[in-house]
Amino acid sequence: MAQLSGTPVLILKEGTSRTRGKSAQGNNIMAGIVISDAVKSTLGPRGMDKMLVDSLGDVTITNDGASILKEIDVQHPAAKMLVEVAKSQDQETGDGTTTSVVIAGELLKRAQELLEKKIHPTIIVGGYQKAAEQASKILKDISVSMEGTDKKVLTGVAATSMNSKSVVGSKDHFAKIAVDAVLQIAEEKDGKHEADIEMIEVIKKQGKSLTETELVKGMVVDKEVVHASMPRRLENAKIALVNAAIEVEKTEFDAEIKIDSPDQIKAFLDEEERMLTGMVDKIVATGANVLVCQKGIDDVAQHYLAKAGIMAMRRAKKSTLEKLAKATGGKIATSLDELSKDYLGSAGLVEEVKIGDDKLVYVRDCKDPKAVSIVIRGGTEHVVDEAERAMHDALCVVRNVVEDTTYVGGGGATESEIARKLQAYAKKVGGREQLAIEAFAESLLIIPKTLAENGGHDPIDIIADLNKDHSKETGIWHGVDVMKGKSADMMKAGVIEPARVKSQAIRSAAEAAQMILRIDDVIAAKASAGPPAGAGGMPPGGMGGYGGMPGMM
Repeated sequence: MAQLSGTPVLILKEGTSRTRGKSAQGNNIMAGIVISDAVKSTLGPRGMDKMLVDSLGDVTITNDGASILKEIDVQHPAAKMLVEVAKSQDQETGDGTTTSVVIAGELLKRAQELLEKKIHPTIIVGGYQKAAEQASKILKDISVSMEGTDKKVLTGVAATSMNSKSVVGSKDHFAKIAVDAVLQIAEEKDGKHEADIEMIEVIKKQGKSLTETELVKGMVVDKEVVHASMPRRLENAKIALVNAAIEVEKTEFDAEIKIDSPDQIKAFLDEEERMLTGMVDKIVATGANVLVCQKGIDDVAQHYLAKAGIMAMRRAKKSTLEKLAKATGGKIATSLDELSKDYLGSAGLVEEVKIGDDKLVYVRDCKDPKAVSIVIRGGTEHVVDEAERAMHDALCVVRNVVEDTTYVGGGGATESEIARKLQAYAKKVGGREQLAIEAFAESLLIIPKTLAENGGHDPIDIIADLNKDHSKETGIWHGVDVMKGKSADMMKAGVIEPARVKSQAIRSAAEAAQMILRIDDVIAAKASAGPPAGAGGMPPGGMGGYGGMPGMM
């Protein structure tokens, strides 16, 4: 609103709020710190879990940073940026989501201290930019290369990612499954390995224990055999994959068929049956004894398929068909006319298995399958859900190391080493930017500090130990041993992580902090009226709307 000859001139829409300068910066920084603090206690092997209850009363129990931030309905615009950091970290690397958010929160906290010392935000942003670039170079220099596909390294990486999850008691079993699954689907291209973890089907089934989780070198189809007379177990299976309906197509327009006598009805029905038996004959002629169809299978066709001794499943997902093709070496036929022997996939065994109330079809013993399945078991629904999240993280970190072949020490060792080298780099830069680079280095130490705190130890003593060890040439991989509460060599302890996870966490945290620090003016439109109280919606201004302190829940 501006003043013109004493008359107010409205520029912004009525009800719009505007926050400027230090107030806007303070508000944004506080929102980022609140989000960071919300997930900080989940970091590390001794991190705690969060119980999240949505508006429908569904409960999620997890300590996975991305899952926590996805479940809580964040409204504050600056806080949403940190949620985006976790989301992009999860998409890119599958792990390190909590690390990235905790570092971003600490960068904002340190920036606030510099702002109070009258250092301009642009100088802080410039310093953070230089520090992030230098941190990436340091990380590249200290990363260790893996020889070939070293199973010991890959198992260590998978086990480290699950140390902080509730499946820690079965982590060796899960780590072995994750490594075997990724190595099975990995393909070599131009001298490098590529692993598309979309080719690993993860199926959750409640019941039994976590140790009953198994890797199927083939596919598990979450469908049951369509006809009671069909075989339930077939060895040396020849599998037809069909993306066409085995039904008589209905006309797309309204059609009338005039029938004058019962004979004509019989002729009409006989013709339908003849068409369906013709379709079945085409499948039988290929020598297939298993049929997986993406569309429907008519009841009459089911009868004739059963008579021919063919096991059939219908309405399978397109993605399931694609994975079956990769696993069995078959090809997907888009019509029955093109189906031939060359299109068939093969498997050593196809059987229907009953798990609880559900029936699944296992396609086992495929020859060098490039798609596999993992069936996760667990005592309760919450255990199975958290086990799936743990397995996803393990698969992602193994893929990262298989593709990049570089890894680093965990337990805060990498952050401590980068922080030490950044301190030396800051002195070379000099000026006010030196303070921002030093603040960046200090921010990275939040990881070993938080690991120590969550383990019930004094972070000051542990940081002092780490500084002493990292000053020696042999102490590069010393991190926090959360069980004993002291500094230890993480490489020897087998606590290792992909370099890609660390690189992405530092880079995305720095970018989010820089973006938040650049904002000095927030113009917020009037919030639209929310749903009435008790309708499951948030009250206006809930979850930290602008104008008040950014709350969390």
